[in-house]
Amino acid sequence: MNQTQSSSPALTLARQVLRIEANAVSALAERIDGSFDAAVALILSRRGRVIVSGIGKSGHIGRKIASTLASTGTPAYFVHPAEAIHGDLGMITRDDALIALSNSGEASELLTIVPIVKREGAKLIAITGNAASSLAREADVHLDAGVAQEACPLNLAPTASTTAALALGDALAVALLDARGFSATDFARSHPGGSLGRRLLTHVRDVMRAGEDVPAVVPEASVADAILEISRGGIGMTVIVSPQRQVLGIFTDGDLRRAFAQNIDLRGLTIGEVMGARPRCIGPDKLAVEAVEMMEQFKINQVPVVDDAGALIGALNMHDLFKAKVI
Repeated sequence: MNQTQSSSPALTLARQVLRIEANAVSALAERIDGSFDAAVALILSRRGRVIVSGIGKSGHIGRKIASTLASTGTPAYFVHPAEAIHGDLGMITRDDALIALSNSGEASELLTIVPIVKREGAKLIAITGNAASSLAREADVHLDAGVAQEACPLNLAPTASTTAALALGDALAVALLDARGFSATDFARSHPGGSLGRRLLTHVRDVMRAGEDVPAVVPEASVADAILEISRGGIGMTVIVSPQRQVLGIFTDGDLRRAFAQNIDLRGLTIGEVMGARPRCIGPDKLAVEAVEMMEQFKINQVPVVDDAGALIGALNMHDLFKAKVI
């Protein structure tokens, strides 16, 4: 069956499409020049936003480019050229930059709005497949996204040309991201609902247990009392603290099992005599993902949370981090 599939007409055509589109992007990488630098500089110089416009397949690509720009530190939105000539031109101001996409460079809807946009004072970046087109001539900066052929067997349906335009838009967004010093934390702020947002925006104080939910005993407490506190807390440990709440040690259900395995007689002992001294602790302003990394590195499941003076203010375990979807 695999042999039949590997030589099917559909697979042969699919491989051809992918090669044509890959070659289109590869050729674009070799052809890119100072115009790209000029486009980046133009956008960085504008005080307003980037407006992206295009019609048909170029419009779909334009929407994605606008979305990528907006999520990587360059405020942007898409305006449909047909809607623009019926009132949406009011969205574009003299402080903006317009990125207009058209493979032919002759889309009448775009050519209708371009003179009005330029008279308003906005700057124009054109992405076309024809450097001699009307749109390219009107542009302050022209980016050539031309391709040798479409991947469509009829050489008609926009395929390689839209892939090239999309890749060029991604390159522009990433170059602007780098120029602005946009960080992973900045990216997370615009994606608070995603897993990256949770990882980079959630701090220990957001997920830790606090107040009466933190199991703690003094070192003079009996082991029996400490075990009851472990059960009450429900996180598999109790912290041993001084009267000033300074963390002195920790005793976990794992420590209890090991004591039983070693036939240690815990009767009559205080928890201070069997606790693990100098436990790993974390601060409340650390990222929750840092707590995960600490737990994984030292193979622990619970960690006390302390303030700058080393006083106990909270605690968390791996289940708390799972619940917060940090991991």
